[in-house]
Amino acid sequence: MKKITIRLMMLAVIFIGIATIADAQIIVRVRPTHTTVVRTTAPSPRHVWVTEDWAPQGSTYVYRGGYWIAPPAGRSAWVDGHWAHRRRGWIWVPGHWK
Repeated sequence: MKKITIRLMMLAVIFIGIATIADAQIIVRVRPTHTTVVRTTAPSPRHVWVTEDWAPQGSTYVYRGGYWIAPPAGRSAWVDGHWAHRRRGWIWVPGHWK
């Protein structure tokens, strides 16, 4: 019985550790704001302007400014990133190709 209890405790520790790593998100209490970025000329007609993008840095996010990005092969629509409210604060959901 003692061996089963020890094994169950070890499994619980492993599962809790995996769950903590898998849910690693930066949560901020106050949603960051950004400054206005001037849009430059597109490098090509295929490029799409990304208006807002935030990169995780330490325990917060850093604004990366607007930029042009070319679609990968087979992709044509850019879905903008956005701030999503969670129970403990805000997280940044990055943009992606659809």
